[in-house]
Amino acid sequence: MSEYVVLLSVPALRERDVAGMGHLRELTAGGEIAELVPSFPCVTCPVQANMTTGQLPSAHGVVANGFYWRDRREAEMWTSPNDCIEKPQLWDLLHHHRSGPTSAVWFPLHSKGCEADYVCTPAPIHHPDGSESLWCYTRPFELYGTLRDRLGHFPLQHYWGPMADVRSSVWIVESAIWAARQWRPNFFYLYLPHLDYAAQRAGPDSPEAQQAVVELDRLIGRLGRELNEAYDAEVLWIVAGEYAITPVCHVTYPNRVLREAGLLAVRETDQGEQLDFEASLAWAMVDHQFSHVFVRDGDPATAARVADLFRGLAGIAEVLVGDQRARYHLDHPRSGEVVLISTPESWQAYYWWFSDDRAPSFARRVEIHRKPGYDPVELFFDPATKGIPLDAGRVRGSHGAPAVDPSQRTVLIASQPGLFPSATLADTDVFDVVLRQFGD
Repeated sequence: MSEYVVLLSVPALRERDVAGMGHLRELTAGGEIAELVPSFPCVTCPVQANMTTGQLPSAHGVVANGFYWRDRREAEMWTSPNDCIEKPQLWDLLHHHRSGPTSAVWFPLHSKGCEADYVCTPAPIHHPDGSESLWCYTRPFELYGTLRDRLGHFPLQHYWGPMADVRSSVWIVESAIWAARQWRPNFFYLYLPHLDYAAQRAGPDSPEAQQAVVELDRLIGRLGRELNEAYDAEVLWIVAGEYAITPVCHVTYPNRVLREAGLLAVRETDQGEQLDFEASLAWAMVDHQFSHVFVRDGDPATAARVADLFRGLAGIAEVLVGDQRARYHLDHPRSGEVVLISTPESWQAYYWWFSDDRAPSFARRVEIHRKPGYDPVELFFDPATKGIPLDAGRVRGSHGAPAVDPSQRTVLIASQPGLFPSATLADTDVFDVVLRQFGD
């Protein structure tokens, strides 16, 4: 058992990357490494929930990065509160643990309102004019003010979008170092997103992606030195690579397919064609390499019709209908009636318009929380035109499909030996590895 545990959640980290990360290898020298298999869907929110609850989507309810609330006919991406997770997370259990360990939670996407002692996570404020204020949700409340005075506002513009770069991860690391010096939490969870950006823009094996690995390794080196000094005690470091990004050269447009079939409806507005949730018989909330297709009133005949549209379609590997969703533990009320899974070299775009001059106005803006589907094309914002080129073919890396091939798997590393029960682990196993350090 270890008194102090730091879990780094690092999306897109691969074993081949670790070989060139001298600071990470030094930090975990003498420990062990295992292959980590992310559970489908292999995207941020579900995988983080898998690791921190030890459960799968059918139990914890996080079926994607976004949700469609059928009762309100509202879709939201990346903004759902922590109470959408239906199982306790590591920090919730530690909060009630008999030995009283403290927890700090830094930047997981579902942490607002959790029971950790110290919390810092992005919480941008959306204004009616479409602008955003940079803010973070913190516990204690005044913590963000303190961090802002020391480090400046959290650089949200560098966390996602065309300006996404290492500066957001630098802020996360510097604020975590300050928190460790102040409170020395027994369990510290840190999400470091930096490897995601270049791998999606230019591909996971591009020079840009390799440079991102170098930058992150330097940052991990600094984090390791500063936290080891702050704790002045042995720290168990665990590094989990969430998921791997694979090269893509093809894109599928599920909503255009549904519209051509007369199942998806739009509203004509002065801001372009808007998706009409109420009038649509079916529409798809896309999320990297999969999508949930929501069928009005859950009608089985419409669901079967949707499935027939996509079976055999280029870029689509699997179509799951009804009970078939249980194959991947997606048999949850929040799931769409049909789930579409991409082939490894393809991904899915949310576009429903046939002519770019009818695209909704938000399509050309960085509006990650407002779009009813994930949009990596935001990474290609053009400063010259002050807009996003509506060219989904520019994306070169994606993730989310089932990790059936070694290239779709990542790594789990520990700075101490004897923690891993086997050489290949699932993301849900991270939960037990951490909890055992506190006597459970």
